[in-house]
Amino acid sequence: MVSPGQAAPIRPEILGLYRALLRAAREFRDYNVREYTKRRAIDGFRENQNLTDPESISSAYAEGKNQLAIAKRQAVVYSLYAPKVKSIMELENPADLIN
Repeated sequence: MVSPGQAAPIRPEILGLYRALLRAAREFRDYNVREYTKRRAIDGFRENQNLTDPESISSAYAEGKNQLAIAKRQAVVYSLYAPKVKSIMELENPADLIN
């Protein structure tokens, strides 16, 4: 919600949030979680790219900030319990698994 003294976020703020979400996604060690977080950020911004109402823009921006905070917290938790072995998607040469 846009309060009377508060304007809707401007383009650089929105792009900064987008970049921050993608950076937060890179913090996950697990390939599947990392790609899911990245995909969710991209899809969320594509879904809201045509918003024009300042109130709906502010609402979507606030939701994005909440998601960023969640992603940062989850990255810390996942780093504590991350698997020691890389996913097969992260291996440079999957043939190494056979040997």
